[in-house]
Amino acid sequence: MHQYWFFIGDFPLRAYGTLFALAFILAVGVSLYFANAEGKPHLKEAILDLSPLLLLGGLVGARFWQVFFFDWDFYRNNPREIIAVWHGGLSIQGGVVGALLVGVIYVWWKKLPFWELADLIAPGLILAQAIGRDANLMNGDAFGGPTGGDFGILYPIGTIARAKFGDQPLWPAEVWEGQFDVILFALLVILKLRKWPAGSIFLIYAALYNFGRFFLEQLRGDSPRFLFNWTAAQWSSMAAVFLAVILLIWRIARARRQSE
Repeated sequence: MHQYWFFIGDFPLRAYGTLFALAFILAVGVSLYFANAEGKPHLKEAILDLSPLLLLGGLVGARFWQVFFFDWDFYRNNPREIIAVWHGGLSIQGGVVGALLVGVIYVWWKKLPFWELADLIAPGLILAQAIGRDANLMNGDAFGGPTGGDFGILYPIGTIARAKFGDQPLWPAEVWEGQFDVILFALLVILKLRKWPAGSIFLIYAALYNFGRFFLEQLRGDSPRFLFNWTAAQWSSMAAVFLAVILLIWRIARARRQSE
């Protein structure tokens, strides 16, 4: 684990930022690939135009979610840390919500097919999330709780995980979530081999990711817990799963009615 690749003078080149940038570039590339592969080249320009807006909306949403929903007690006492995104602290759930809001506004303004675009973007998005968890590992954030044994990840001095738990080995929560994301990426690619009602791929992604995230969140050691001993991410996950399943049923039923 290395928070910094190297320094240029006093300027650090952070692993977190470079992996985050790589995740974004690959997500755009995967989305453009599927636009070509599915015979929708007319949506390539929309993806390129929309990508920086989604990045901005995602960053704002991810930080907002982290600050106000996940760790408000810390940021209330350390207001200068609110803008210090380079220290970590970006909620992917908030990022998806922020990007989704920006995307809805954009496609409404441009009169584009929202669900088709969402399906094209979904595989690249989950791949970016997998790489994002690598960034968390390198940065020493989004870490698990103590394993209670002599196995687990021992984070180096200087990381948030080490500052909180010291020499205790921690569950590899972010590593396992990243691996789960790669499996989900492969599953979405397989599902794309057959025709689904528009929006199904994105909604399957939303339902399965948040379902898996709910259980993986049990291992986390960096989040406060609330009712039922659930973290804010677990409450967000359950809400997302419920909404995604309802919308998926609606999309499939609507497509069947139209075909009849």
